[in-house]
Amino acid sequence: MTAPVEETLFALLAAKDAGKSVSPEEVARAADPEGWRRALPKVRAIAVGLARQGKLVILRHGKPADPNGLKGVYRLRLPLPDEAVATPAVPDDADD
Repeated sequence: MTAPVEETLFALLAAKDAGKSVSPEEVARAADPEGWRRALPKVRAIAVGLARQGKLVILRHGKPADPNGLKGVYRLRLPLPDEAVATPAVPDDADD
């Protein structure tokens, strides 16, 4: 079910104007109309993974949120062209 959720997410975002967002419920309902409530955890997991890759922005209170500590209500949107998506820093001693 990962591929349909991801495809649905990007299809919904592509239909929106730049900078507009979708709710996880919208994605879940579009991907699985009958079992959308069961799909919500999958939407969250996919959104977190895509945000970590820089392909998606997770918003809380209208501002980009860290996907690593995501809690509560959130929305999803595509990164804006002038927006640098933060990726987790690798410690300097990672080579050791």
